[in-house]
Amino acid sequence: MRITDVTLTLFAWDGIPPTVYGAHTGTFSGSSALGLLAVETDQGITGHAFLGSAMNPATGDGQALITHLKPILVGRNPLERELLNRDLWRRQRSAGVRTIGAADIALWDIAGKALGQPIHRLLGTFRTSLPAYASSAVLPTPSAYAEEAQEFKANNWAAYKIHPPARWREDIAVCEAVRRAVGDDYTLMLDATWSYDFPDALRVGRAIEGLGFHWYEDPLSDQDIYNSAKLKQHLNIPLMATEYPITGLDAYAPWILARATDYLRGDVAVKGGITTLVKAAHLAESFRMNLEIHHGGNSLNNVANLHVAMAIRNTEFFEVLLPDAAQKYGLVQDIVVDRQGLVHAPDQPGLGYEIDTGLVKRKTIAVLR
Repeated sequence: MRITDVTLTLFAWDGIPPTVYGAHTGTFSGSSALGLLAVETDQGITGHAFLGSAMNPATGDGQALITHLKPILVGRNPLERELLNRDLWRRQRSAGVRTIGAADIALWDIAGKALGQPIHRLLGTFRTSLPAYASSAVLPTPSAYAEEAQEFKANNWAAYKIHPPARWREDIAVCEAVRRAVGDDYTLMLDATWSYDFPDALRVGRAIEGLGFHWYEDPLSDQDIYNSAKLKQHLNIPLMATEYPITGLDAYAPWILARATDYLRGDVAVKGGITTLVKAAHLAESFRMNLEIHHGGNSLNNVANLHVAMAIRNTEFFEVLLPDAAQKYGLVQDIVVDRQGLVHAPDQPGLGYEIDTGLVKRKTIAVLR
């Protein structure tokens, strides 16, 4: 089998509600653009992936994928994923990590379709369902967080994670309001989105430790290994870091060596695809650490994340970032959380979810070749 062509169809994502997750996103709304990547082969099998998100349009990365990664892929055997992955990473400085992630996902999609198996079966299925947690946007008041958390608890979701206003006193007030609303027996987490200096991170950490929060995510600057290690010495609540910087497997090593985080973090977009994410999970497992999978920014990335989650031992939850209209687009049917609060392993070959080709055709902006 040989790759014969690589194209990226840019299509409009409209109707995005005003949304903010922290200073790193600001408020975004209105329209964006997704890219539908198609990697075609001489055996009639096409692998797909989405590029882009509601806040990061594919118009930015799309041309780099075609210019720098397409020449690596065309004429090659798509089943030689490890070799291709090495060669794709050699173009990281020119193409960026998100484009490598999209190409890698499309190659896994080809493999699953060629063998008639869902991707998690190729990886080695560990489970067929996983609890989901709701991950908030930044909301206007503590009571708004409390009401949202109560709603997801009532629907049997496993946990609720807070993206706070990122001002430490207000953040503690939000966490206190949510804990009062859901009671002591419900799982809560805080994702501070790299917002604090060390003293404020310690203040918030001590507060949520007392509230029985499950983990404390990204309180410090995304590459602040020194203060993360120091913070970890002062707190008992598990710390989570390594979601950023946007790079590959080797970025995890200094965090582990410095004992600066209790969990590793990543997703197929910001770590460069299924291949890297699985390696990161196995790296974490060797240190008896969990790798908790971050949302993917678009629907097919989340499907790829779901396959990885079903194939590794050391992840506890599946993240569903809110609101849905800023995260889900372009599929006939998206991932569903059932009445027991679970997501389930895909059972169709490859990624196993149907792309809404009618929507893509109606909303096409350009086709990059």
